[in-house]
Amino acid sequence: MSPALIFAGLIFFIMLGVPIAISLGSISLLAMTDNLPALGLMAQRMYSSTTSFTLLAIPFFILAGNLMNTGGITEKIFRFAKASVGHYWGGLGQVNIVSSMIFSGMSGAAVADAAGLGKIEVKAMVDDGYDPEFAGAITAASSTIGPVIPPSIPFVIYGSMTGLSVGKLFLAGMVPGILMAVAMAVAVNLISKKRNYPRRPKASSAEKWDSFKDAFLALLTPVIIVGGILGGWFTPTEAAIIACIYALILSGLVYRELTWAKLIDILEDTLLHTVRVMFIMATAGFFAWVLILNQAPQSLISGLTSVTQSPTLLLLIMIGVLLILGMFLEGIAVILICVPIFMPLVSMIGMDPIQFGVIMILASMIGLLSPPVGMCLYAVASISNVKVMALSKEVLPYIFGIFVVLLLVAFIPAISLTITSLIG
Repeated sequence: MSPALIFAGLIFFIMLGVPIAISLGSISLLAMTDNLPALGLMAQRMYSSTTSFTLLAIPFFILAGNLMNTGGITEKIFRFAKASVGHYWGGLGQVNIVSSMIFSGMSGAAVADAAGLGKIEVKAMVDDGYDPEFAGAITAASSTIGPVIPPSIPFVIYGSMTGLSVGKLFLAGMVPGILMAVAMAVAVNLISKKRNYPRRPKASSAEKWDSFKDAFLALLTPVIIVGGILGGWFTPTEAAIIACIYALILSGLVYRELTWAKLIDILEDTLLHTVRVMFIMATAGFFAWVLILNQAPQSLISGLTSVTQSPTLLLLIMIGVLLILGMFLEGIAVILICVPIFMPLVSMIGMDPIQFGVIMILASMIGLLSPPVGMCLYAVASISNVKVMALSKEVLPYIFGIFVVLLLVAFIPAISLTITSLIG
């Protein structure tokens, strides 16, 4: 089966509403019906796609995020952020962004941030006089900082597929993640001034100190995770395990908000989320192998280079494909499908694969905010009682900000590679 027909079949299954994992597996099976000996390798290819040691970090980062959401850690982070930046224009919107930046150094998952911190953030903003649509939009947008600032589940997956150092990928995401936060903060400031949203009184020094003391142990979590990786004390996978242990101690023994009943629910949710991610990875691994067997990367390269050989235009085309796919597929699925196809092209145009990894994750974050599939939109809609289409309109300024950061990373390599080169 030709690569074009394979992709047409995949799009057809997705449009029918077939789950992405089933769609990937089904079209892969159909593509291999004329090659039965190779079809016999399906189980082996699916198994090998999920057995990398690096991928062990995924369930543990999911578990760490769930523990923090349930164990009272997120509330303390939010209170500290409110005391620090709540007095600026769009105060609680700025608090929303800062809270997400702090929480992103713990969970590495956008939807976990949106569902966990989002419950606190949206309620606080609506109670303070903000429109529910505005509160929901900035909550959804700020949650996308999570997978860019280390640690990051998408970077773990990208690193396992390409053989790149996950630690270096984490470092590469630090500056782009901060730039995302700055872009969102500017948008919140401008919108809040225009709509005359309320400004909170500036917190006193005593209030700031009290909130810092209360959140201090929680704030140590990203320091332990990122500092341990940078210092070479443990790998990203080991860092995920340490994050779980630390979150378990804080929630259960220090803050005493974690009960056995809550722990069972957390473990169940972590198991379900992990199985869903791993099933997608298993079928996507087989799908990627089928594409390579059918010479899809070579076909793509020859097709694009026949149109243009400009590295700039080829990069823009790849970004365009990532953005379009992100509108219909989960971010992880986009990464799993595109990495085996795009990596030869990335090498051909002379781009550092670490830089391209940051580009890919940023593009997938825009997808999380773009209908019809935008997972963060649906997660926030479910907790804010705001319709998805209303959120889609309200979130446009933040999508524009992330897109600007994406272009900066694409055409200024130093943004993503400077810290990596200095420390690496």
